Amino acid sequence: MPAGNERRGTVASGGLFGGPVVRLDADAEIRRLAGSPEQENAALAEAVAVALGDIAALMDRADGDAADILGFQLALLEDDELVAPANAAIAAGMAADLAWKNAMDAEIAGYEVADDEYFRARAADLRDVRDRVARHLAGGTQAPMHSGAVLLGDDIAPTRFLETDWSKGGAVLLARGSTTAHVAMLARGRGVPMLVGLGEIPAEADEAIVDAEKGLAIFDPPAATKSTYAARTAELVKQREAEAEVLFTPAKLGDGTPVEVLINVASLDELDAINPASCDGIGLMRSEFLFSDGKPLPGEEHQYKTYRRLLEWAGDRPVTIRTLDVGGDKPIAGLTPGEEKNPFLGLRGVRLTLARPEVFRTQLRALARAAVHGNLKIMIPMVTVPDEITRTSTLLDECVRELEAESMDCSKPPLGIMVEVPAVATCPELFAAANFFSIGSNDLTQYVTAASRDEPAVAALNDPANPAVLQLIETTARFARDAGIDLSLCGDMASEPAHLRALIEAGLRCLSVAPARVGRVKLALREV
Repeated sequence: MPAGNERRGTVASGGLFGGPVVRLDADAEIRRLAGSPEQENAALAEAVAVALGDIAALMDRADGDAADILGFQLALLEDDELVAPANAAIAAGMAADLAWKNAMDAEIAGYEVADDEYFRARAADLRDVRDRVARHLAGGTQAPMHSGAVLLGDDIAPTRFLETDWSKGGAVLLARGSTTAHVAMLARGRGVPMLVGLGEIPAEADEAIVDAEKGLAIFDPPAATKSTYAARTAELVKQREAEAEVLFTPAKLGDGTPVEVLINVASLDELDAINPASCDGIGLMRSEFLFSDGKPLPGEEHQYKTYRRLLEWAGDRPVTIRTLDVGGDKPIAGLTPGEEKNPFLGLRGVRLTLARPEVFRTQLRALARAAVHGNLKIMIPMVTVPDEITRTSTLLDECVRELEAESMDCSKPPLGIMVEVPAVATCPELFAAANFFSIGSNDLTQYVTAASRDEPAVAALNDPANPAVLQLIETTARFARDAGIDLSLCGDMASEPAHLRALIEAGLRCLSVAPARVGRVKLALREV
């Protein structure tokens, strides 16, 4: 068990960091004198407007998951129905700050008990919005976050994380929190060490060491402990130097067998920090970053220019763009179904796009146009039956003919599928019409183990090393090899050195990984 100045937590984002503690205490209550209902309504409207401005300013420099989170918060605050209960309470004589808190607490409570995991996760966004508006109502401002510090508290709002300067390092320690919370995703994306579920935290602490490799937080560490962790940090630096040495070399196994290492990309902005010479191409481009909740659907021209930018960045390297994969935990207002009892088993991925051919046609036309600018491959998500490949291919053919009739430069790229539904991994021979396979280990693991990847209570069951998952990966690899179908794996499993030996033994020779893990994966492959 940990000593008195140590706490065990769950790793939400890996790494090591030590530094001064900055507490994420709730903002002090500021009493305000209530005015007339008209004045209180005006005060609430002004606080909401200022909060909208705050979030819009953050969104201007956000991308990927951060942009999705902020987009949801903007949509919340722009919805008059969110403020209506508070306005009604104000009309009955209640002060604006209390009316707002009561109304938001009721809304949050509804989200927290929702059957849909997506809505339960969004409760954190509502709390974030509630507190931001409340601060402005009270005339307060959010305390600036110091860089190079360990942020310690019960929980942390997504926007507070985004407003923090992480340029000098830092870490997050939370008494509660979750590995699947939005803040955890943001921390992983920025390489910020983070532990959640620490339970009771010290009432006073000046310094802390965050060991987000072992799930340990050490408060006010003695000199000997600091020395030990300084040595571990030095080892980590050496590890990163070794990764840097192999970053621009071809990936290979210990016996010299070549392995392709591609990258997963979630937004164009990611490419600015990546040298294409470090990888063999893009194995997964998540096109849904173009489709933000609360915003109009992107048109053909906008999509075409985005896809062309990806291809020009890659040069002659392959770029695999996954068609729109929304639904499940990624709803889009006006596109995805409003209510589903189990969204992960509902209308998502190719099921949704085939049901909305006008949206699918726009994307396929843009992809066919972009294909003339590089080595493009189109990948269909959530394929469950062979007919989904046939229908998509037919639709793509129609789009190409339309473009040719319009004298537009275009071509039909190879059309492949995600292998993420057990129906495909169990009988891959039924899907031989696909030009290539890419195993999506995240969803495949979720569906095989019947354990949601967004539910902390069953996180231990959601294990890609489960023998049943590995057997399906091997079955798919064996068929792909015998049938001459290109195969890769693009889930998180490929980025973890602990899983590489099993993947290589299963027959994988092409892996698509997180950009930040390319050097680490190349280095680890040499040990296989």
